Amino acid sequence: MKLDISEQSLPVYEALASNVRIQIIHLLSGRPMNVRELAEALGLSSAIMTMHVKKLERAGIISCAMVPSKGGAAQKMCSLQVDSIEILFPDKLAGRREFHKTEVSIGHFTDFDIVPTCGICTPDKVIGMFDDPRYFLAPDRVHAKILWFGQGFIEYKLPNYLMNSELPEELEISMEISSEAPGTNNEWPSDITFYLNNVRLGTWTSPGDFGSNPGKLNPSWWFSDINQYGLLKRLMVTKEGTYMDGAKLSDVTIDRLDVRQKQWTFRLAVERDAEHVGGLTLFGSAFGNYSQDIVFKLYYSKLPQPGHDK
Repeated sequence: MKLDISEQSLPVYEALASNVRIQIIHLLSGRPMNVRELAEALGLSSAIMTMHVKKLERAGIISCAMVPSKGGAAQKMCSLQVDSIEILFPDKLAGRREFHKTEVSIGHFTDFDIVPTCGICTPDKVIGMFDDPRYFLAPDRVHAKILWFGQGFIEYKLPNYLMNSELPEELEISMEISSEAPGTNNEWPSDITFYLNNVRLGTWTSPGDFGSNPGKLNPSWWFSDINQYGLLKRLMVTKEGTYMDGAKLSDVTIDRLDVRQKQWTFRLAVERDAEHVGGLTLFGSAFGNYSQDIVFKLYYSKLPQPGHDK
């Protein structure tokens, strides 16, 4: 969620200005809860809790829906809708840059070459069987929202909407990602290498395959003994080099990527000769902790138009 310094953002600021509502957010970060459960957890009446819940709901921080309970009666179930809030001050808003955004679904890969352990799932089911790469070719793999493999690569193609009148400045690629261990292992390093348009951007070492807590978005049927969530990583290619969350990976600049091609190819690889061959897991919008797939943002500036002063 992004806020600014204006009256439109006041409902969120007001919703956060309460110790009780802060505690509600902490409770809902673990799991959805109904109003009665929240009231009991904080030692309040249901009527008072309903007032606090409505305040958070109006601010868009939580959402509530009436669902049937085990006894048949309806109950108001609440769940957290945001995992972060960014406040944009006036000087930052003034410098906001234009960009083209493309989100590529986890299952829309165009090429792969992998070895087990591996698996691929939609929000509703496992596709085929675990540890059999053939199921990465199944027709319903386009609906996948999580996949993993022990070694090899997965590749995506995406359109480029840059206009001739636009000058590319920076490319940001964000994704939720982790290693792939048999089962889970929070200390399981893996060297993951990224390529764009066949140019090697650099290698980032994932620290582990995280399974200590359930992913916030995982469907109810998801297994407790395999991949639960990843880290949201931001790969940035600038005019100075390539960075992962601000740490420099390589000297590859955006000028080397030929970003004016009509389509791009993005590859993620765990290479056979890497120091840490610990696999790769990609989480989409229905798994893990972040409601997104692979997001590309190409920031640009406008080129001077003919006949105008530069």
